[in-house]
Order: sequence, then structure tokens, then C-alpha cells
Amino acid sequence: MHANIYLLTLAIPMATIALVFAMRYGAAVMQARAAQRSGASQQDLLDGLSEIKARLAAIETVLKAVD
Repeated sequence: MHANIYLLTLAIPMATIALVFAMRYGAAVMQARAAQRSGASQQDLLDGLSEIKARLAAIETVLKAVD
């Protein structure tokens, strides 16, 4: 039974270290995915803004033609 306790005292710290590294890896993956989604949504917002600017320019030209 002493050998079982010895192996357990070796296995528990090793499992803890492996769990910490797995959690850090998982967190890095989640952050990368969130950044990718954020970049895509920011690009969509910028595309919408450029469309609004184009429409505003067209309205300005129509208003200048009316004057």
C-alpha cells in the first residue's frame, strides 16, 4: 500500500500541472476566437459607415443641384 500512496503523491501534482496548462491553452483559444469575431463585426460596422457616407454624399449633390 505504500507504493500506491507514493505513486498518488506523484500523480496528483503532475495532473495539476497538466490541468493548469490545459486551462491556459483553452483560454488562449477562446481569446483568439473572440478577437476574430470582434474584428469581423468591426469590419461590418466600417462597411456600413462607408455606405452611409456614400449616401450622404449623394444627398448633398442633390441638394446642391436644387439650390
